Amino acid sequence: MTFSVAGRCRRTGEFGIAIATSSMCVGARCVWVRQGVGAVSSQSLTNPALGKFGLDLLETGMAPSAALERVVETEGDHARFRQLGMIGSSGLPVAHTGGSVLEHHGEALVPDCVATGNLLASAGVVDAIVGAFEAASGKALAERLLRGIEAGLAAGGEWGEVHSAALQVKAGYVWPICDLRIDWHASDPVGRLRALWADYEPLLQSYIQRALAPSASPSFGVPGPRG
Repeated sequence: MTFSVAGRCRRTGEFGIAIATSSMCVGARCVWVRQGVGAVSSQSLTNPALGKFGLDLLETGMAPSAALERVVETEGDHARFRQLGMIGSSGLPVAHTGGSVLEHHGEALVPDCVATGNLLASAGVVDAIVGAFEAASGKALAERLLRGIEAGLAAGGEWGEVHSAALQVKAGYVWPICDLRIDWHASDPVGRLRALWADYEPLLQSYIQRALAPSASPSFGVPGPRG
């Protein structure tokens, strides 16, 4: 019931996830990103705890393949209902799709991203996601992830209507530099996410500067979005 892409930027060290689904508030349940460590998408019949567990394992230095194997093993019989995509700071990304995950389901992996999906309109959705991510090489990670989700939607997306979408990116800080969510939209959450990113992207560096060097921030006395 969900399609997602987890990716990394080797140039900046950023990790992130973009995701869309038919249910509410996907960004609150399925997106797990940790600075300097990696990203885990936890979807299908979601157990949010698996995302944190996977990141904890990656943070110990465990390879993504070994970390995913441990997560699946620990989940036991419930693992057949779960779908996971995982990427770390080194090694190749990995994915798990349990035998009871709804068709069409799919996985697509390239060196710097992994796309996963279930209850898809076609198995080609995940290939479209990674293709768009790779084609946007040189763009900011958030932009590459968003283009991936947009391409997946254009390729058919989920079987049925999509109602929520999210985009999160973490860099070298404990907070996300981008954490945008459309928790519910009747017809076009991915389009609304694109519009939100268009508004937020020009402010991103300013918000980082406010945190790191507030006295040098040029935003004092300037009207506009605050926070």
